[in-house]
Amino acid sequence: MLEISVLRSNAATVKEKLAKKYFAEINLVDEILVLDEKRRQIQKETDDLLAEQNLAAKSIGALMQKGEKEAAETEKAKVAVLKEQSKQKEELLAAVENEQQQLLVRLPNLPHESVPEGKTPEQNVVVRESGNKPNLSETALPHWDIAKKYDLFDLELGVKITGAGFPVYKGKGAKLQRALISFFLDKATEAGYTEVIPPFIVNESSAFSTGQLPDKEGQMYYANLDGFYLIPTAEVPVTNIVRGDIFNEKDLPLKYCAYSPCFRREAGSYGKDVRGLNRVHQFDKVEIVQIANPDKSYQVLEEMLAHVENILNLLNLPYRILRLCGGDMSFTSALTFDFEVWSGAQKRWLEVSSVSNFETFQSNRLKTRFRDENKKTRLVHTLNGSALALPRIVAALLENNQTENGVAIPEVLQKYTGFSTLQ
Repeated sequence: MLEISVLRSNAATVKEKLAKKYFAEINLVDEILVLDEKRRQIQKETDDLLAEQNLAAKSIGALMQKGEKEAAETEKAKVAVLKEQSKQKEELLAAVENEQQQLLVRLPNLPHESVPEGKTPEQNVVVRESGNKPNLSETALPHWDIAKKYDLFDLELGVKITGAGFPVYKGKGAKLQRALISFFLDKATEAGYTEVIPPFIVNESSAFSTGQLPDKEGQMYYANLDGFYLIPTAEVPVTNIVRGDIFNEKDLPLKYCAYSPCFRREAGSYGKDVRGLNRVHQFDKVEIVQIANPDKSYQVLEEMLAHVENILNLLNLPYRILRLCGGDMSFTSALTFDFEVWSGAQKRWLEVSSVSNFETFQSNRLKTRFRDENKKTRLVHTLNGSALALPRIVAALLENNQTENGVAIPEVLQKYTGFSTLQ
């Protein structure tokens, strides 16, 4: 959530940045500022009434001591009127604050100055590309056919048990999943992240604090009896670990990693983009989260990018890094980089990670702060990234490493899988 002080100090700049994200309700900025002026006026009137009330209350005792009972009774009646007026003002103030808050939470985060112009994914900017694309034969199989050949996962069985988009991993396919999860977690802990196992279901406050609500209700599975949400990413419960906390500057950055299943209702289209593991409703992912000093958060972002890049290099997967344009960024992000890996048989890039800096957008909702060297309390910056999401990593590994004798397993995974070839 944007800080109201940001809107007050430079509304014109805020509108320009919102336009870069193609936000359709820029007029909300003016509406919020009108309400803010109204709120401040009511607050002043409330404070004035309280001061007058306190002054009158003090005079009652002095009048009683002087024996001026009639004057004291007059002051008592005045205090009663002032109390009623104060109550009415406080109710009005609460109503205006609530109205302002409801509008404020509809504003997305402001894009960082480095975010490129553009509305669609095609306008994202390729930062760099690395690795050699495999030279596969014309008879190379897509990963869903490889899975059938070696009985690695079964989407039709998932339909029987749950519905479309819920794969069942089997045999060596299941072991490959477990191997990747362990490998990703080990690389994260080696990089100084503290591993946590969070709940995979969160309450409304947690979903609001990280920006999933009120923006993404339709993308999450909702357990309406209890008011809980199945997590779309471990970012939600892990970032909420620090909700409401105040840290000392020396404690930052805080670094967490977590494995979780992720649940998303968004997979609803048809065609090649959703074949096999390209887009599913449930998938596994390892997430990295950092809580950082605002003065150093963009250095932290570079560190997180390097972490993901290192994993892809170890897996020997061709990849590219994209800087997302304003129109393709999430509601909550100030700057996002996507990683895509090359899918050899499909001959297309597949997104496997997003690494983002949210600046104070989440921490303002979380009320997570730190005390700087001057003992001033400031909001932290929050960052997170996929390190990594498994389905498309598996798709690329199966397709790119297929041979006549099976699928070669990257060397770094073999100690986790216990086998060097899928066959």
